[in-house]
Amino acid sequence: MKIPFNKPWFTGKEIQNITSAASFGHISGNGLYTKKCHEFFERNYGFKKTFLTSSCTDAIEMATILMGLKEGDEVIMPSYTFVSTTSPFILRGAKIKFADSLNDHPNIDLDHAEKLITENTKVLVVMHYGGVAVDMDKALGICKKHNIILLEDTAHSIDSHFKGKPLGSFGQFATFSFHETKNISSGEGGLLVINDEKYISRAEIVWEKGTNRSAFSRGDIDKYEWVDVGASYSPSDMIAAFLFAQLSHINDIQETRINIWNRYYSNLIPLAKIGFFELIDIPDFATNNGHVFYLLTKDKEQRDELLDHLNNTMIQAVFHYLPLHNSPYYKKLHTGEELKNTDKFAETLIRLPLFYELPLEVVDMICEKVKEFYKL
Repeated sequence: MKIPFNKPWFTGKEIQNITSAASFGHISGNGLYTKKCHEFFERNYGFKKTFLTSSCTDAIEMATILMGLKEGDEVIMPSYTFVSTTSPFILRGAKIKFADSLNDHPNIDLDHAEKLITENTKVLVVMHYGGVAVDMDKALGICKKHNIILLEDTAHSIDSHFKGKPLGSFGQFATFSFHETKNISSGEGGLLVINDEKYISRAEIVWEKGTNRSAFSRGDIDKYEWVDVGASYSPSDMIAAFLFAQLSHINDIQETRINIWNRYYSNLIPLAKIGFFELIDIPDFATNNGHVFYLLTKDKEQRDELLDHLNNTMIQAVFHYLPLHNSPYYKKLHTGEELKNTDKFAETLIRLPLFYELPLEVVDMICEKVKEFYKL
């Protein structure tokens, strides 16, 4: 039987919560479990205001509406990320400028990003790859200096920190993913975090299809009407019920995943020190939330051969992002600037299986197969 790259884990409370949500007779958006999830994030991580969404993509799309972007506004973001980071900005007519990755980490090179800023730049997007923080002191400094909005793509980054402060609490906006490949999952799902008070009242309206229904539900007004642009961003309360079951076990989930990550690292760091491949250290300012474990081969040819070796021995290992600046859709719009580090990570990064139910002895076996490839 093949060892999968990812396997969703169920706490056992998901069905119980879904049944409970159904018994309340409110299974559309913004029900009891939606509120419980909002309270969890605001209480535990200090986020000013949160909105569950149907996906992380929807959360970013909501943020782009609130930013008031218009045709020709420029947005700077990493090329080494998923297309969902980019598409909502494209839909608003923004021009994307892709920044390179750091030489020693897939995260955005903020020095390169700052060089791309012009008078038309409105937003800087940072994506914390693998749940490892971008240097947020530097990111905040750049945004303050140039008076631009900061959005944190925290799709990988639940329960991860920069200098002791939760990721998602730095930018005016942050967006989380609860896709089945994430540490905490509801199959599909997302969260928009708003840390700037001035966006909150409008966000509630945009989230409710452009209506003031939330105010009506609270009894603030006697009827609700269409008052702004918006869309159906809130998920069913059934999805929120599923998510809340996962959030209730977050400490156990995180501890288990980090233990798996550490087992990989202790097995493979001796080979990395010899120089067979590279493992990337986590900066002192960042924490590890056990989202992904990856290694970097010496070149694309070795990457492909190692992938074949692992998959032929029933281990589903995968590469990750294809650079967005070279994508069929955007290549013609890119400035033409070479992004060497982005290309390097795209050609050499291998992700190994990591999920809650992965036994440590199986981690050991996977590492043995890696060693076997290098004839050790």
